[in-house]
Amino acid sequence: MKEAVDKFKGILTNAGAEIVNEENWGMKKLAYPIEKKSTGFYQLIEFNAEPATIETLEVNFRRDERVMRFLTVKLDKFAAEYAAKRRSLKSAKKED
Repeated sequence: MKEAVDKFKGILTNAGAEIVNEENWGMKKLAYPIEKKSTGFYQLIEFNAEPATIETLEVNFRRDERVMRFLTVKLDKFAAEYAAKRRSLKSAKKED
């Protein structure tokens, strides 16, 4: 899975996107079976990019058979503030 994540991070950095945060959530049980699989690896990547970069990334998600589902969202200002606050709290916990 690390190889797939590195591939998509490479696509983002080659297109000039700034990766803000990355979290590996690990293996989780899916809400419903997908292609007879009941578990999957979850990865969160927060980034800043141009719209064309996001379109390229999503095309690559669709072409890669290792990706069962993906979700790309644009954060509004409140969600971006919450994400920054969450990251700072998480980094403060790591330092303790």
